[in-house]
Amino acid sequence: MEVDYFDLLPEGCIATIISFTTPRDACRLCLVSHIFRSAAESDAVWERFLPPDYSSIISSSPASLSCASKKDLYFSLCDQPLLIDQGRKSFTLEKESGKKCYMLSARDLMIIWADTPMYWRWIPYPGARFENVAELINVCWLEIRGRINTCMLSPSTLYAAYLVFKATMNTYGFEHQPVQTAVGVIGGETSNRTVLLDSEGGRRLRYQIVPRQPGMQFWRRNVWPDQAEREEDPDNYPKERADGWLEVELGEFSCNAGQDGELEMSALESHGGHWKGGLIVQGIEIRPKKIKN
Repeated sequence: MEVDYFDLLPEGCIATIISFTTPRDACRLCLVSHIFRSAAESDAVWERFLPPDYSSIISSSPASLSCASKKDLYFSLCDQPLLIDQGRKSFTLEKESGKKCYMLSARDLMIIWADTPMYWRWIPYPGARFENVAELINVCWLEIRGRINTCMLSPSTLYAAYLVFKATMNTYGFEHQPVQTAVGVIGGETSNRTVLLDSEGGRRLRYQIVPRQPGMQFWRRNVWPDQAEREEDPDNYPKERADGWLEVELGEFSCNAGQDGELEMSALESHGGHWKGGLIVQGIEIRPKKIKN
């Protein structure tokens, strides 16, 4: 008779082995056997998947988390953003890896003229994580910056930052107006991109099914060849999130172990001098970047 030597191991030994895998692997290993299920769901395993400083992060939130197990706590932090820093930030975990994710609220950002009512106003908004969001009324200089200390992030992780916003029926001025974005530690190298906040332009590009007829040319005023090429790249446009908001990537940052510095993320559109308005800015989210295969 064939002997399954894993069944002879103590449950604590199996739990230690599983704790060196991933949350996804632990959930799959629950199907192997009863003893694997018991080990894979133990607090000893899911304690290892939680960030080392999770207790201090949770204690900085006014919310009360009541979870029967460390596994329940892990998935609660994955599925329900936790408000921290007096409601100016939210904290979650990436479900697959347990890496830290943050969103800086609009109140936690540096927005030029944000406290001038003729340019911006602060309003509550249905479905937002935070008490207030920033509504763009009318500006010719759009500048949004956010900062977070790299020690708050998970080490040995490639992060990306995303501007999270909504377009309203009254959004205007973003057609063919490139926005310069940057992400990087202050005083170090930066990741730079050029994006467009025109959500309708992105939808038209994604769902365009009628090819251009040969021999026909389309001319647009003030659109240079490199800009036309940029406007045909769907990665430069906002994408809809699962929560119904839009997001556009600002850039990426590799967080190395032991690194300590101020990470700055920015979006700037000021060269054109065109007036624009109608955006609802919720904040900037920093989360591990998924690598395309």
